Amino acid sequence: MTYPAFKAALAHVSPVFLNKDATVEKSCSLIREAARNGAQMIVFPETYIPAFPVWCALQAPIHNHDLFCELAANSIKVDGPELAQIAETARECEMFVSMGFNEGTTVSDGCIWNANALIGDDGNILCHHRKIVPTFYEKLVWSPGDGAGLEVCATRLGRLGMLICGENTNPLARFTLLAQGEQVHMSTYPPVWPSHDPAVHENYDLKNAILIRAGAHSFEGKLFNLVAAGYLDQSAFDLLKQRDPDSARILEGSPRGISVAIGPNGTPISEIMQADEGLLYADIDLSQCVEPKQLHDLAGGYNRFDIFQLTVDRRAQRPIRFQTEHSSQNDETSEGDTLTFRS
Repeated sequence: MTYPAFKAALAHVSPVFLNKDATVEKSCSLIREAARNGAQMIVFPETYIPAFPVWCALQAPIHNHDLFCELAANSIKVDGPELAQIAETARECEMFVSMGFNEGTTVSDGCIWNANALIGDDGNILCHHRKIVPTFYEKLVWSPGDGAGLEVCATRLGRLGMLICGENTNPLARFTLLAQGEQVHMSTYPPVWPSHDPAVHENYDLKNAILIRAGAHSFEGKLFNLVAAGYLDQSAFDLLKQRDPDSARILEGSPRGISVAIGPNGTPISEIMQADEGLLYADIDLSQCVEPKQLHDLAGGYNRFDIFQLTVDRRAQRPIRFQTEHSSQNDETSEGDTLTFRS
């Protein structure tokens, strides 16, 4: 049996803050750059298009209505032209692309999901996932997702799965992917995640949290974990500082996210990128995932499926279902499982 080996690119990069069109153009440029450098896959950060709403941590929501409206206006739809442009670039470059974005819907102008799309090297969307539960102040912006995207995709690069930020802390979500034979996991994170005022309390160490979670999933699953965190550039920093002078102090006192590739033994196989913006590359060889499974194979012999059982509902949730005299419950269930028709 031959196991795939390839180069992956991790995009430790900033969006063009709250500008979906410019951020899409930057995304396509980065895809082409990664392809020129021999990568066959690129992973973008959490909600890369058009930004991570870090302002929710800095001021009370009564001060941020305009930013919410701007974020909603620059959110994109899974079947919209922006993602289609990225998918076409992926097809041209024969690249797999994991893209984080703020997802809007025609059902409600103010409903936004924290979403991720895995795009194949043929330009087709292989998996569309919405973050199950927004974390802490993220609930001020994003609606809860569902289980429809908890899917591992079989590709020429191996079996690919993904979770967004805090979902990597959820052992049931992670096991859902492990039990589908996941070999390459993609974890996406924000550029910074303030949890406290650093003047009065130690802040959330995002770097350490990422290393713990990514290392644990790699070690438990004997798989590769490709972590891409965002980057807060000077223009975004200045915009937030202008709104509230305290924002600069809080952001400066909050540890930044990191991008890194983790191997099947739970330790980094690449540099750790944090302070600088750019693409980070890692060589992936799936043959390295086999031998460690002799020690612990949680999706195989090192488990007791007669004792532990997990049920996952992967139906896409909708605000309304229309039923005609010719439709059946089976028809509705089948339609709900089809990612293409999610509204």
